[in-house]
Amino acid sequence: MSKKPTAAAEVAPLLVSSAHLASGSLPALSEVEFSVTLFVAAYHRWMARCMAAAGMSQLSPTDVLILHTVRHRDRPKRLADIALVLDIEETHLATYSVRKLEGLGLVATRRSGKEKVVSITQTGIDLCARYGEVREAILVEAVKATTASEADLSRVAALLRQLSGTYGQAARAAATV
Repeated sequence: MSKKPTAAAEVAPLLVSSAHLASGSLPALSEVEFSVTLFVAAYHRWMARCMAAAGMSQLSPTDVLILHTVRHRDRPKRLADIALVLDIEETHLATYSVRKLEGLGLVATRRSGKEKVVSITQTGIDLCARYGEVREAILVEAVKATTASEADLSRVAALLRQLSGTYGQAARAAATV
């Protein structure tokens, strides 16, 4: 007779970059952290290369994120709101990207009282549309070929947003230690 495998034997080995952290009471969290690290690097590489394929090779991942944020719903955005939405703590990074995007003719800025407001230009709209076409042809088709359903992707997104809040709170707590 064969023995029934234990619960520990049924779990795949953890894929981590810091075994010393995985030895704590929640080793799967280290696995998530390593996966997020790999995902963020791949996502940043994808954004820059997708934008290059769309015709604008000089944009960083932050520039791409800000451009799409400004394009969102085609309403002008306050610089502070862009930083808030993208969780950019150091606002000078957002300011630098907006200046760069403005220099390339992709966004326009104006003052509204004491605040800077950023709007998408037609050139920016056209570039975002080309990015969307490249994304659809390459990335969306590749994801459709996997076993991940839309429901799976939504669950992963919800979990990542939840963990983002947990990490944010933990960062605030660590800052007071």
